[in-house]
Amino acid sequence: MKFIILSVGNKMPEWVEAGFVEYTMRMSQKLPVELLKIKPEKRSKSKNIEQVLCAEAVRIKAALPPKCRTVVMDEHGRQWTTAKLADSITGWMRNGGDTVFIIGGADGLDSGIKNSADEVLALSALTLPHGLVRVLLAEQLYRAVSLIKRHPYHRK
Repeated sequence: MKFIILSVGNKMPEWVEAGFVEYTMRMSQKLPVELLKIKPEKRSKSKNIEQVLCAEAVRIKAALPPKCRTVVMDEHGRQWTTAKLADSITGWMRNGGDTVFIIGGADGLDSGIKNSADEVLALSALTLPHGLVRVLLAEQLYRAVSLIKRHPYHRK
């Protein structure tokens, strides 16, 4: 099993790349994490937000591996504790298959992507920039796996 973080947005600030790499490098020995960057749709006066999100949804669907578990990151999703995330990861590992976490772009995600997801999770009820979500998600995955492996990174 591996984690795939599928994120709309291809040009992130250096601090996003550095933070993401920091946590995914720590994970590489425990559980591999792959980043798939989806090119955002160009905005224009001739396209409304629904059209932009629909075009991005087509790219997202094309990038999804077959038979994967999908988890959409959205501020309106369920808020789990790190312990709940660790429990879910344990179950996912038992069941096998890859888990794809989908992070939308500046305008969010198409409702079809959200509705077809196995889970819709929120890191916070606050609206967060998608680059920051990449880093926070990578850290929480590392923290949850550390909890599973009884590594002292996570403290109660």
